[in-house]
Amino acid sequence: MNIVLHLLLGVFLLSCGGKKEKTVVQHAFSTSKPSHMVWDTILNRYVDGDGNVNYAGLKEDSTQLDAYLDHLGQHPPSQTWSKEDSLAYFINLYNAATVKLIVDHYPVQSIKDIPNRWGKKWIQVGNNILSLDRIEHDILRKMDEPRIHFAINCASYSCPKLWNQAFIPEKMEQQLDQVAHDFVNDPTKNRFENNEAKLSEIFKWYKRDFTKGTSLLEYINQFLKNPIDADADIDYLDYDWSLNDAK
Repeated sequence: MNIVLHLLLGVFLLSCGGKKEKTVVQHAFSTSKPSHMVWDTILNRYVDGDGNVNYAGLKEDSTQLDAYLDHLGQHPPSQTWSKEDSLAYFINLYNAATVKLIVDHYPVQSIKDIPNRWGKKWIQVGNNILSLDRIEHDILRKMDEPRIHFAINCASYSCPKLWNQAFIPEKMEQQLDQVAHDFVNDPTKNRFENNEAKLSEIFKWYKRDFTKGTSLLEYINQFLKNPIDADADIDYLDYDWSLNDAK
């Protein structure tokens, strides 16, 4: 197992949640890996090819979503897991929890209408209770895999689209490459013209994640169908926080 990931999960299991939270995963929880089949079924049924979600329909039929989040909570990560196992777990958990957050408050116009949407601790992982912020910034971003920014969805039009299939360990590399290509080449998210790159603000907010040992445009060119000059001018597009609702 990757030693960095091993240490990361060790720190997670011992220190997750701070002083006010329990910090040891109890033996009552399963040590087996979770299945993501239920989440895959939900995504296929309620998410279209553009990443828009039928929140109204899902609100009327949320039993499976609740069951999937409970299933993940009862199958917390282990230091024996591979990096791919952990990425699949936390990417799917983040996306399913975000959908659950919207469903619980639906109808809303934007995730930003929900108070403390990213900071509230309510997501069970073993004996720990996490927030969306904790999952993204303290776990996923520390896995040294910047493509996670194209895989997790914030329920908004300018976010990378919510993929209508679950991430699974066996296809993780292929899936991360696909979502990276999809996002970079989506003209509603990024535009490249006249030697200027008009980028999603995601590339500004998380620039340091994308530029370890390379420049931002060099990183983007790995996925861009028609690469742009590495010294092209960069500007950022306004971010649309409107709900990705399949009305």
